[in-house]
Order: sequence, then structure tokens, then C-alpha cells
Amino acid sequence: MERWQNKVAVVTGASSGIGSAVAKDLVNSGLLVIGLARRVQRIEELKNQLPDDKNSQLVALKCDVSNLESVNETFDKIISKFGGIDVLINNAGCLKGGQLVTMDVNEMQQILQTNVMGVIYCTQKAFKSMKERKVDGHVVLVNSIAGHKVLACSEVPEFNIYPPSKFAITAITELLRQEFRGLGTKIKVTSISPGTVDTEILPDFIRKYANGCFLQAEDISSGIMYALSTPPHVQIHEMIIKPVGEMF
Repeated sequence: MERWQNKVAVVTGASSGIGSAVAKDLVNSGLLVIGLARRVQRIEELKNQLPDDKNSQLVALKCDVSNLESVNETFDKIISKFGGIDVLINNAGCLKGGQLVTMDVNEMQQILQTNVMGVIYCTQKAFKSMKERKVDGHVVLVNSIAGHKVLACSEVPEFNIYPPSKFAITAITELLRQEFRGLGTKIKVTSISPGTVDTEILPDFIRKYANGCFLQAEDISSGIMYALSTPPHVQIHEMIIKPVGEMF
């Protein structure tokens, strides 16, 4: 992780779960971390868990990644104050139970806005910063095993638009790889696809079928840190992380 010392990393959805774990690991690895979330006070609380000589390296900013105006305002503030973005962890996500045929379309729209458009909004801003400064940065997309296989936990599935939103992330990862190359950069992109992770976002209908097989947020953060630690010529394109014994 030496190449990232004192560099700027932006983590979306940093208030809990995987985002919180990644933010802590990045700070402890010597990066300046800008944690984004709607519940910004949760990130401020996270700072208190860091060593006294490290907590100033975590900056909390309020941002709703599903809202383009919020993203533009927040990223412009980051670039103005800290000079640019070197690492982007697209972690913010939304998952709600329900069926495609009956669920409120506004709820499904919110899932798509967060899981798909939020990633695009944030990545566009980070890429512009990296390319303009000629920085060989790294963009990480927190995907899901649901982005590779439509999961069936019951006779009537409750995943609705969530798997399509994550299948989109699988496609977006490859599109970004091709675009980063075609536009003459050496910016890396990595998709991290966890299995069942014991976090706040995990609904009861999945917990019921997980049969006690859970990953922890720290396990996913370890995978992200490994991808970031690879030498400049190595790109981890896709990493799938499952708990031992998982049924999905």
C-alpha cells in the first residue's frame, strides 16, 4: 500500500457495514479518507474508534449518491479542498424486499438510483479528477454475488430489482475497464462481489436462508485492500467472496 500513502480516497456509504470497515482500513494504511453518507454523524462517531494520531485522516461529508446535485456539490468540495481523488470505493447500496410485479415502483427506482446511477455519478467525478491530474487511480465497485446469478431463496423471490441493479454493475465494471484503457489511462477498476455479509442492509428474508453462514464487513474490506495493494501492472477485475458453506 506504499503507493497510496497520503493519497485521497473517497468511500461512499461509509456510515456502516463494509463502507465503515474500508474507511478504517484505508486510514490505518496511511490514506486521507473522505467518508460519504447521508447519516454523516455515524462517520463522525467512527472517527472516535480510530487511534488518536489517525482520526484526523477521516473526513465526514454528507452526500446522497442517488442525487446528482448532491454528488456534484460534494465532489467539487473534495477536489477544491483536497486537490483531487486517487481512490474511489463505490460502496453505497440499497436493498429492499418485495416482488417486481407488486412492489411500489418508487422504491425500485430508489434502488436503481443508488445502486446504478450513484455509481456512475461518483465514478464520472472521480475519473475526471484522476485523468486531469494524470493519476493512475483505482475505482472499486462493491457488487454482489447477485450480480452474477439470480438467487432463489423461496418459491416467490423477494429480491425484485436488486439483482438487475447488480448485474448492471458487472457490466459497468467491464465497460469502465475498456473506457479507461481506450482513453489512454492506467486507472484500475475492480468489482468486489460478496456473498452474505452480516450488515445492517441485510434483510430478514435473506438472514433466514443464510443458515448461519455470514461474512463480516472486515472480510470484504480485506479483499478491497488486497486489490488496492497490487503492483501497477496487476488489475483484479473481479473478486467473489463467499462464506464457507453458503447455499447461494
